[in-house]
Amino acid sequence: MGDIVVALGLEQPSVSKHLKVLRDVGLVRMRCQGRQKLYKTNADAIRPLHDWAAGFEKYWQHTLKKVKERAEEMAFKNSAEKK
Repeated sequence: MGDIVVALGLEQPSVSKHLKVLRDVGLVRMRCQGRQKLYKTNADAIRPLHDWAAGFEKYWQHTLKKVKERAEEMAFKNSAEKK
């Protein structure tokens, strides 16, 4: 868990609490190796969440493309006005 604490930049008790919730719902698995607790994602349990989120991918790609186009338009107009 130490690596997870470092990677997330959170306090150990907070990480433990979150990992317990993830274990309780089956999204991660834990095994003990000596004094260490090793965690692994449960791909079978995560797949439905991934599939559900993928349904929004098309929408977000379209929306982000529009935001990018609008920002580029505004940048072009601003540079043209400064000339």
